[in-house]
Amino acid sequence: MPSANSAVETVDVAALLERGRTLSTPVLRTAVERLAAPMDTVAAYHFGWIDAQGNPADGDGGKAVRPALALLSAEAAGAGPEVGVPGAVAVELVHNFSLLHDDLMDGDEQRRHRDTVWKVHGPAQAILVGDALFALANEVLLELGTVEAGRATRRLTTASRKLIDGQAQDISYEHRERVTVEECLEMEGNKTGALLACACSIGAVLGGADDRTADTLEAYGYHLGLAFQAVDDLLGIWGDPDSTGKQTWSDLRQRKKSLPVVAALAAGGPASERLGELLAADAKSNDFDSFSEEEFATRAALIEEAGGREWTSQEARRQHAVAIEALGSVDMPERVRAQLTALADFVVVRKR
Repeated sequence: MPSANSAVETVDVAALLERGRTLSTPVLRTAVERLAAPMDTVAAYHFGWIDAQGNPADGDGGKAVRPALALLSAEAAGAGPEVGVPGAVAVELVHNFSLLHDDLMDGDEQRRHRDTVWKVHGPAQAILVGDALFALANEVLLELGTVEAGRATRRLTTASRKLIDGQAQDISYEHRERVTVEECLEMEGNKTGALLACACSIGAVLGGADDRTADTLEAYGYHLGLAFQAVDDLLGIWGDPDSTGKQTWSDLRQRKKSLPVVAALAAGGPASERLGELLAADAKSNDFDSFSEEEFATRAALIEEAGGREWTSQEARRQHAVAIEALGSVDMPERVRAQLTALADFVVVRKR
């Protein structure tokens, strides 16, 4: 029998992501078509199905990690991947509800290499379509009419509330000079970990798994989410705009207290102290939007010199290890275990 590591090496992660996208997209499109005009076309633009003029497009619809996880979750419980499709769609709807609102709140003008919804269609449509996607997520599950669907909906609504808690924490931290590493991890566990955790359990719940199995799969997803966000935080400062679809120094422009920043401020030493002085002055600045590239580059260099970049890289690896460990206590087909492990590996080595 091949070792677990060799099994992981043979997993085609791109095929797993494509399967999640292929099985969930038709159901996702059908759900979005229920929306009243013009919300249906605004949502279609957000998902990359049409361009700003309403013409069919083949836009970048995101990595599709959550749908892939929801389908594998169903298989982990011994069900077919199709059983997880409503869960995959529901999670994807909630995820995109959060993106629509986050882009507006953060003032982000670009997502997936094109203008964001609020930039093209206005703030009101971004809010309304986000709200509509959230409502659709619950509809997609509840119309199944099963006990399992009710259990799945409870998990989704709890995850959604935590996601919103995390966004509120994230916004409040932008106006504070200092945030602890523990506070940052709590915020990121809510904002990213909760929904990924739900994606990792929702298919299993729809497939009839007991709460212990679902909770353990959620633990895998929660720590995977923290690893995912740690990598996202690195890309938010040092990512290649051609890969990420965002501006250079994106998170620094928004004054985000992301993990590299928080870890650097907590490290102590000359670079940490100088960074703290600059960020304190930034918080009081009225011309922050006119900062030059060099000024953002200086802040990024200080974060790296203080150890924030390396600490965050190590934290991503640590959370990845905890996620993989959680899988060990779930009885599932070894093929599915290898696929979940490979997806976790993908999360910590991605470039966008």
